Amino acid sequence: MSEYASSVIILLVSVLISSVSQIILKISANKPHETRLKEYLNPYVIIAYLMFFGSTVLTLLALRHLPLSQQPLYESAGYIFVSVMGYFLLKEKFSKKKLIGLALILAGIFIFSL
Repeated sequence: MSEYASSVIILLVSVLISSVSQIILKISANKPHETRLKEYLNPYVIIAYLMFFGSTVLTLLALRHLPLSQQPLYESAGYIFVSVMGYFLLKEKFSKKKLIGLALILAGIFIFSL
């Protein structure tokens, strides 16, 4: 596998990790907390921010072999990941506007990748 293809995979894994951490933060935000300190210093939040850090490291590794101009293209996949995980894990509904937005994101990714 070429360095370019490996870097694309690493970047997409990074985006997936970042998306999972966003879902974890949303789960934590939906839970009641006894104090303001426990709201920010609980296992969900700590794990989510550690995952964000790992995602950042992976992104930096991927950008060693990818042009920086292509990074937003792959990062936009995060919108799709979060929406799909929100639907399945958080039971969020897809509105017409959300579906149109996701379709436009997919179209943009496809057009830009050509």
